[in-house]
Amino acid sequence: MRIAFLGLGIMGRPMAAKLASSGHDVTVWNRTAGKIVEGARSAATPRVAAEGAEVVWVCVSDTAAVEQTLFGTDGVEHSLKSGMVVVDSSTISPTASRKFAERIRTRGADFLDAPITGSKIGAENGTLIFMVGGAAETIERVRPLFMSMGKQVIHMGKNGDGEAAKLGMNMMIVLIYEGFAEALTLTTKLGVDQKAFFTLIQSSMVRSGVVDYKMPFVEKNDFSPNFPLRLMHKDIRLMMEAAAESGVELPALTTANQIYDEATAAGMKDLDYAATLQIVKKRAGIK
Repeated sequence: MRIAFLGLGIMGRPMAAKLASSGHDVTVWNRTAGKIVEGARSAATPRVAAEGAEVVWVCVSDTAAVEQTLFGTDGVEHSLKSGMVVVDSSTISPTASRKFAERIRTRGADFLDAPITGSKIGAENGTLIFMVGGAAETIERVRPLFMSMGKQVIHMGKNGDGEAAKLGMNMMIVLIYEGFAEALTLTTKLGVDQKAFFTLIQSSMVRSGVVDYKMPFVEKNDFSPNFPLRLMHKDIRLMMEAAAESGVELPALTTANQIYDEATAAGMKDLDYAATLQIVKKRAGIK
């Protein structure tokens, strides 16, 4: 298929590379010039990248970036043709995503919101999981592309439901990891051996995929970004906005957001979100 892939960040670049290596005709664009994908052409603007494409795939940082990529002066909208499909794998506001879908459809194209989970390693290995909002028949049309980049596609419902599901899932990640960070800090302060505590976690019902994934990095004190703190902090703000819109209280997340605020102020925004452990330890007086 002829694909325009827009956004070559931590996730987007390996995703585009998987599509190109699967034999698709890929043109890429990135907001910051200089990033390339082997086997793909590069375009100067989203508008140029999308010309003649069957599918436009977007993977950028936030709601404003998606809006600019799609509808800006040099955006995708100017190149839309009847029958094209736009797929957005960014994590953005569900409300905004629904509005974008409506606008895309006025041009005869269709739209899927398809945020992802699996982190950097999943993107590189082609084992991502997509949670998708939109028409089932449109999902089937682009399923070969999903399967070039991932291992599972879950249809969440109508447009915006993929984004809503992603916010719910990321909320669980935030709170599970925060529980781990606080438990580790408390047991360390009380004198429990860290390795023994890790063994206990992995041997009992509290074992978690989130903790399994982050534990080796915590052991090495390695907070290089697999999922940057600034992006998780952005997602927390999206969760809180969505909660305010729908009249839902999120007391645990509100507390976690304070930790993220403090980590951001401490200059950790470009580290992995697991670096929030350092804030909890600092509050406890643990170096």
